[in-house]
Amino acid sequence: MSSQPRRVLLISATIGEGHNATARAVEEAARRVWPGCEVVWLDALRIMGRWVPRAFNWIYVTNVESTPWLYDFFYDSLWRYRWFATSSRRFVGAWCGPLLRREIRRVAPDLIVSTYPLGTAGLDWIRRHGELDVPVSAVVSDFAPHPFWVYPEADLHYVMSEASLRAMHRAEPDAVGAVSVPPVRGEFHPRDRATARAEFGVPATGFTALISCGALSFGAVERAVDAALRVPELARVLVVCGRNEAVRERLLARGDPRVVPLGWVDDMPGLMGCADVVITNAGGATALEALACGRAVIMFEPIAGHGRANAELMADAGLAELCPEESQLTETLRRWVADPHEVGEREERAFKHCRAADFDEQVAALADLPRHRGRRPLRPQDAFFVYATTPEVAQQTGAILQLEPSLNSTHQWCEHLAARIRVHAPALPMLTRRLETRTGLRPQWIADADIDPADHLSSRELRPEHDPDAFITEFFSTPVRTDRPPWELRLLHDPATGRATLLAKMHHALGDGLAVTGTLLRLLCDGPQPTSRPARGGRTGQVREVLRGLVGLATTAGAPSRAWTGRSTPARSFGRLALPAVRVRAHARDHGVTSSALLIGLVAEALHRALDENRTGALFRVMVPRTARTGRDGAGLETPGNHTHTLSVDLPVGPMPLVWRIRAVADALTAPDHSGQPAAAGAVLSGLGLLPAPLHAWIVRRIYGRRFFNAVVSVMPGRRRAEHINGSRLSRVLPVLSLADGVGVAIGAIGWGEEFGVGVTTDPGLAPDADVLAGHLRDAFDELRERR
Repeated sequence: MSSQPRRVLLISATIGEGHNATARAVEEAARRVWPGCEVVWLDALRIMGRWVPRAFNWIYVTNVESTPWLYDFFYDSLWRYRWFATSSRRFVGAWCGPLLRREIRRVAPDLIVSTYPLGTAGLDWIRRHGELDVPVSAVVSDFAPHPFWVYPEADLHYVMSEASLRAMHRAEPDAVGAVSVPPVRGEFHPRDRATARAEFGVPATGFTALISCGALSFGAVERAVDAALRVPELARVLVVCGRNEAVRERLLARGDPRVVPLGWVDDMPGLMGCADVVITNAGGATALEALACGRAVIMFEPIAGHGRANAELMADAGLAELCPEESQLTETLRRWVADPHEVGEREERAFKHCRAADFDEQVAALADLPRHRGRRPLRPQDAFFVYATTPEVAQQTGAILQLEPSLNSTHQWCEHLAARIRVHAPALPMLTRRLETRTGLRPQWIADADIDPADHLSSRELRPEHDPDAFITEFFSTPVRTDRPPWELRLLHDPATGRATLLAKMHHALGDGLAVTGTLLRLLCDGPQPTSRPARGGRTGQVREVLRGLVGLATTAGAPSRAWTGRSTPARSFGRLALPAVRVRAHARDHGVTSSALLIGLVAEALHRALDENRTGALFRVMVPRTARTGRDGAGLETPGNHTHTLSVDLPVGPMPLVWRIRAVADALTAPDHSGQPAAAGAVLSGLGLLPAPLHAWIVRRIYGRRFFNAVVSVMPGRRRAEHINGSRLSRVLPVLSLADGVGVAIGAIGWGEEFGVGVTTDPGLAPDADVLAGHLRDAFDELRERR
């Protein structure tokens, strides 16, 4: 059973009738499998401009009829030069996509099926711009899918044979495809030849050839007639001239009683039922309809480009006889007239091919397609963390999820988590991306939805002699693997107490802390998770704000202190603590600051107490990421990628009363906002993506490290409502941040339920042990509570 789409959008084009014929077949099947659904048609060429349909038809006819060498050159170039195919597809996609997007928003479909390649190019463009979260498929009615036909962002391409599937992957390795039976209307089916001839007034006896070369009667129609008439035993030749009246008039003028010229034919299924063989030259809709009618097919003098490729592929599949010259057509017809058994074998092969599956079922499957994402360069904000990675400093972000005790055994926990991964991970874009890095080129995401829980989930059953902190340190100190989607989970379970702890880590290029948290909730938590709807911000004054921010960034370059910076080591220490959320918020209200400012003020106090022992200066520069997910970029909380702006803040760590320090931190956090620094930082990161990859990487490694700041401090919004995993309440979430190269401290906090969880990461070779900082932070909070 499939989902019931309320509205199906078909994207076709009137350039000949082949694409529309395929779309009609899809519409007919859709109405059978989804009674009551609305089917809406869009003509991709009309969307691209009023002049486009006539111009494209003229170009197509001219190329095929007058300059086939030019069409061959273009077609061969698509295959020979990948850069040419990619740039051509991107050009058409950028042209058609924005116009098509407007129409799609108006129609609001639940399923989109394209039967025209330029329409698919537009859909690919929309998908690459992060939109169109409905199933998108393409039905490739040509036997040979060329690079203009297939796109990595389509969820599925239906192609016509196994050979076509191999050609599809050669044209676009990231495309997803499956073999379809011929997409033709139900009236195209095998018929009794005698009955069909009686209905059309064709004599019941005698070998009959049907010549049909599409609605425009392209190619060597008259040469095909000449070749057929050289077979004396051939009783008659039916010629469908379509809209080409000039060809029909010339054939009528011959006066040959064996030639029956026809114009536009409404009952093509019945006419094909009269024939012993169908002769065509493009391998598109006509050939598919002939196969569906169980008729032997001959491809004669295939038209340039895709027609020639279709004919060769059909011949390789044993579904057509290829006759490039008149003499070969004459010889084939002479042989088949003399040996009806060979024609019967051809008909049986066609019948078997067309009955390999049910087209209604194949259309029904389109409603439940999983979303597919092709490979694409990382956004500059995400590539930043690929370039910032060093052998000593892995750029990964993570979390420690602590659950209340339960009766579940370690085995039951593992089975439950593996099942959640198996079912839910393939539907989460953040978890189905594999990172590919290439020397001198931009890193890319490659879609990889083949998620094996064993690759991403491990477990340890805790015994009395075990130290859980050692397992946590080992897990987060080891870089996440990138030969598969770069995320890992580990379960620590204590059978004696029933407590379970989940450790999670992901490559920072996958997303920021909010993306990690949102994805983990959707993957692991019981019940449905709400989807956020981000607000859209305006652009008024944005340029001015960015310019002010750039000035601010330039004037704050260079860290004022070298405390806890130097050459990084691979060693890590991890500390953690939890603060009661109600008290944190109450203290923030008492001091007239936000909860974030209060927590960062406590961090400044903890830094002061740890730094005082080393007699360091009074200022300590930290990078403070702030989410941009509900601002101008419009990203939702679960959207993959890093959607943050970073503040450069000098924390006061010299001697002063704690409450003064909190006020000073609140002022320092507010000032960069007024100067436009967050918007400027975002603009700089986006601008870096315009640079060549080696230069982009060099700049990132120069600016993200000890030369510019001393620590990373982040306070993230969380959730107040209770969440459960396998029936156990998720009581505490502790963020685990990554360090920067040469920087010894990273501190993260997140509000979760009744607590703010705080995670501290340090490089022991550069900074104190993480537990020392966590202890100072707890003491500072306790002092604040005593003074209340």
